[in-house]
Amino acid sequence: MDSTRRLRVERRSARALVANYIHELSERHNGAGHREASTEPEESKETDSRIGIIGSGNIGATAARLFVDAGREVAIANSRGPETLIEVVDGLGSLAHAADVADAAAFGDLVLVAVPFGRYRELPAPAFAGATVIDATNYYPGRDGHFPELDADQTTSSELLADHLAGARVVKAFNSLPSRTLRDGGNRGPRDDRLALFVAGDDPDAKARVGRLIEEIGFAAVDTGGLADGGRRQQPGSPLIARESSAREAEEALGRAMQPT
Repeated sequence: MDSTRRLRVERRSARALVANYIHELSERHNGAGHREASTEPEESKETDSRIGIIGSGNIGATAARLFVDAGREVAIANSRGPETLIEVVDGLGSLAHAADVADAAAFGDLVLVAVPFGRYRELPAPAFAGATVIDATNYYPGRDGHFPELDADQTTSSELLADHLAGARVVKAFNSLPSRTLRDGGNRGPRDDRLALFVAGDDPDAKARVGRLIEEIGFAAVDTGGLADGGRRQQPGSPLIARESSAREAEEALGRAMQPT
């Protein structure tokens, strides 16, 4: 872990200890039956307000706009350097700034990775330590080159990314809708009528954080399982993501896909 991330983690840890101590004192004073209605840690609320985005293509730029419109601060990076992102961040407004990849990865505890999958090994793994990483990549052999272990279905692209970013918690999401639908498809209506964004991951807390973000920008988070089984259900070519679906339709399709054959 580099010095910037270490200092940030230490500061968050100190704030969390103080918050927990104050919470304990409050419970002792008020009694266990008078807890706050929200059980989400204040620390998560604070750090989730800052999101790093790696990749400024269609998905990365579209997600950046959605996050900024939801009041989140974003640091966006690409492989060409911050100076190439001036127009992008100017269009996003004061809540966005350009950064290099390592700084964007260390910016917040949520980091969206939206780069061509074939370049995932170029990501500086130490900079992602401790983060919840949203894997928006898809494996396309014609673009990414062939990965024999993926072609043989021995693993999933998200599991390979998680192995590379060993200090992070990887959640597969934001990969199942085209950017134009992601840009225009959000709504504040009933959950069953919202378009589904699938999520897969092995860490329940990380998945919940990504799910809250998805709901906040007007979509419905639909849990497909862990990185192995759920990741396969979210791969290109999977019947589960063959079309845009409402939450109700997606959950019905997921139920059928999970039935033993």
